[in-house]
Order: sequence, then structure tokens, then C-alpha cells
Amino acid sequence: MVLPNQLTTLRILLTPVFLYLFLTGDPVLIRISFVVFIIAAITDWYDGWLARKFNYITNWGKFMDPLADKILTSAAFFGFVFIDILALWMVIVIVARDLIVTLLRIYADYRRIKFTTTRLAKIKTFSQMIFLYYLLLVYTFSTFPELVSDYHSLFSFLLDSSLIYWTMFVITIFTAYSGLNYLFINSKLIRKLFNSET
Repeated sequence: MVLPNQLTTLRILLTPVFLYLFLTGDPVLIRISFVVFIIAAITDWYDGWLARKFNYITNWGKFMDPLADKILTSAAFFGFVFIDILALWMVIVIVARDLIVTLLRIYADYRRIKFTTTRLAKIKTFSQMIFLYYLLLVYTFSTFPELVSDYHSLFSFLLDSSLIYWTMFVITIFTAYSGLNYLFINSKLIRKLFNSET
């Protein structure tokens, strides 16, 4: 259990803590949940940096690190479903796509088969993360009554249900398309992956 793997484990353990605090409805705890999420996200960057710099690369880490990332981001997306900010079907599409591709890549690494990471997949991840951090930041700031009072029009715009719905809709469609594109580009490798004779 080298340090990067310990950080991955910490990220997994912080996920239910974040989700619990986020869903309490208590303004102070919601703010703390944002801090917990940021700490968990930092462990993602730091454990990857440590693993590359000091060659702390283990089979456990290669399996759990990407899975831990998806657990954290999926929990955040579902958190926004529970408080009626995001539509459930969109989150299910995004989480299902990311989980399928992540598990495929993990199994491919195990079988020593290298998948091609598409540019679309990178753009997809970037757009998801930007939108997720946007929601977390704006929602957290909305728990400060004095800010909402002083900038009511701004918060009304930033948390506008139509804006959020259609932004999430575009991200969902793009995520689904990038997943299909990823499977198509790697179709030969996927067949090889599940060929028992390889």
C-alpha cells in the first residue's frame, strides 16, 4: 500500500463523507462538503504525480485509481439529482458511459492491450469537469444569504433551471457520442480483448 494507493483509498473514503454533507441541506455542512470534494480531487492529481515521479505503479493502483475518480464524480452528479438540479436520466447516461469505458480500459490494462484515447474523450472529460465544478461552486456560494441578497440577479441566472438543463443535455449527448466513438475506434481491440485465445 504505497502512498499513491493510500491517497486513492482516501479519495474513495471521502466520497460518502462529501455526499452526506452535501445532502444535509445545512449551509455550513454544504460548504464543508465542497472543501471535502476539493481535497478528494487534489488527491487524484497528487497520487498520479507521485506514481509517475517515483514509479509507484501497482496493479491495484491501475485498477482503483480511475475507478475512484468515477466514484467521486458520479457521487457529485447524483447529489445534484437528489436536490433536483440535474435530471436523473442524463446522469445515468453519463455515469453508465464512463463506467463502461473505465472498466474496459482497466481490463485492457490487465490484458496488456493498449486502447486509443480519443480527443473527443478528453474534451468530454474536460466539459464534464468544468460543468461539475461550476455547479459545485455556484451552489456552495448560494448558501451565503448575504451574497444571494446582494447578487440576486446573478445567482438567478447562474442557477437558472433552463440554463442548467440544456447545458447538461448537450454534455450528455456529447458524452454518449464520445462513448460510441470510443467503442467504434477500439472495436478491433475490444474483440481481441474478449477473445479467450489471446
